[in-house]
Amino acid sequence: MRTNRFIALSLFALVCMATFVGCRKKQDTIAEITVRDASNQAVAGARVVIYGQSTTNQPANVVLYDTTLTNSAGVATFNFNEVYQLGQAGVAVLNIDVQKDALTGQGIIKVEQEVTSEETVFVQ
Repeated sequence: MRTNRFIALSLFALVCMATFVGCRKKQDTIAEITVRDASNQAVAGARVVIYGQSTTNQPANVVLYDTTLTNSAGVATFNFNEVYQLGQAGVAVLNIDVQKDALTGQGIIKVEQEVTSEETVFVQ
């Protein structure tokens, strides 16, 4: 009788622990690219394109590709919540292309899991 109670309590404790550990809510995975001009002023309305590039000898289709415009503070925000899965190590290293009228700039951003990764690109 006492052994059955011990086993039942042990199983209950195990289920409770698994529930708390297994139900961790995924945090946002965000990339923010700030665009600035040669005088270090924010550039609003710049087109920012981020994309992955194949690292194999046989070029493959690009899986990650997104574009948006910078806001009034010169910041373009990309949300990677759909790309990142819990337990995944890292998210992506992406190329950045920026264009605003005749001004262009390039950069690279490493998107880390469950944080806001930031990069600044200067256009000339």
